[in-house]
Amino acid sequence: MLTVILNILPYIQIFLAILMVILVLIQQTDSDAGGSFGGGGASTWHTRRGAEKFIFYFTIIISILFVASVIVDLWK
Repeated sequence: MLTVILNILPYIQIFLAILMVILVLIQQTDSDAGGSFGGGGASTWHTRRGAEKFIFYFTIIISILFVASVIVDLWK
């Protein structure tokens, strides 16, 4: 059973990596380029709701699963 999991682990990692990139790219951002340099004082803080909140938490879960799969891959 363990050898089967270790054989399909690279495919799982590729799937998780692609899914994580897609989820990060579809997240909304309200910041402009000047916000990273201390500018953009007009931007406001908002609460995530609905689909935006789901995508945010789903991205966190997928990234944790990806890191866990990498640790398992290093452990073998």
